[in-house]
Amino acid sequence: MSTPPEQQQHVRVEATQQVEAASALTANATAMPTSIGESKELTGLTHECGVFGAIACGDWPTQIDIAHVICLGLVALQHRGQESAGIATSEGKSSTNFNVHKGMGMISTLFNDDSMKKLRGNLGIGHTRYSTAGGSGVVNCQPFVVHTAHGAMALAHNGELVNNESLRREVLARGVGLSTHSDSELIAQSLCCAPEDVSELDGPNWPARIRHFMMLAPLSYSLVIMLKDKIYAVRDTYGNRPLCIGKIVPINAGHGNSSETPADGWVVSSESCGFLSIGARYVREVEPGEIVELTRSGYRTVDIVERPDFKRMAFCIFEYVYFARGDSIFEGQMVYSVRMQCGRQLWREAPVEADIVSSVPESGTAASHGYARESGLEFAEVLCRNRYVGSHLLSQPLHTPSTSWEVAKKFGALS
Repeated sequence: MSTPPEQQQHVRVEATQQVEAASALTANATAMPTSIGESKELTGLTHECGVFGAIACGDWPTQIDIAHVICLGLVALQHRGQESAGIATSEGKSSTNFNVHKGMGMISTLFNDDSMKKLRGNLGIGHTRYSTAGGSGVVNCQPFVVHTAHGAMALAHNGELVNNESLRREVLARGVGLSTHSDSELIAQSLCCAPEDVSELDGPNWPARIRHFMMLAPLSYSLVIMLKDKIYAVRDTYGNRPLCIGKIVPINAGHGNSSETPADGWVVSSESCGFLSIGARYVREVEPGEIVELTRSGYRTVDIVERPDFKRMAFCIFEYVYFARGDSIFEGQMVYSVRMQCGRQLWREAPVEADIVSSVPESGTAASHGYARESGLEFAEVLCRNRYVGSHLLSQPLHTPSTSWEVAKKFGALS
């Protein structure tokens, strides 16, 4: 079953398709949310999305199907979002247009042979969005594309700006119109203007623009930003949202030391779980506050924005508890191992008399195994999960009749 055409967008974004800001300014100023809660309700955007980017090395046009690589990367991140998805690609030759396809629905229904053919390019970024109750519409689908004085820019965002209201007022005060309530458009428009203390006589200084935004917005976000021929990977200074780098190696590279193997391309992703399916090797995480530039020649750190000395890193613990796939790597450790160790520690801190240990699949299974092993109790399954039902963690308010139906739809008791 395919996604209805009215819920899909496929455009070749041209520089002439710019939206007049004057009328949008008035409309958006009156519609600006008055609270964080209202903003969430309007956008439906939460911080459990997935971002992915890929760029081919060597001569362009590349033999690597970049759109297919991104699509497979998004499939691996589908657990992070089932409401909408999108891909934007660039051939690296023109700064005035990108190929974009995005819409509502699962990745498998959005991207078919026809849409993938229109996404040919040498670099690209993608996004998959978490399913929530509000803000369901193509207008909020990512990647978000804007046109600057220096060409097109595409942005995909995982996170939630804690000071989005003040940033929105600042952007609107500059006379810039905003067509959505999404943080992604807000970030993109913030990057369109150069800081006052930065000279751009020789062209745009994108790292300086990104640094300026990061100083304005402390958290939380991981970003992939695509320009004509490069991608920037950005992580907030507190490291709240995950982001990692992978290296695409030749098929015949074997399993030796990948650092000595020439790269066919580079990828950046919210999680490392999808690297194996695209022939990529995990390299490292993007560090908190780091701005990484990926080009056809490789990747390099162009800047690091430090957080205040008295502030500590604040990685989201719920990545370990629920959001991340078990085979992803965070902070040098596999998520499955961390969950199992949590189960072991739970027994040490809160032992109970019981006959069996069980879990609520899937994220609770590893912790249950850890609890069972540490306690010596038997592990047994008591719930059977319907794997064709998506996550409903934030789709309905708690303690409502619909919530019990959602649970019953997802789980069956083994009795």
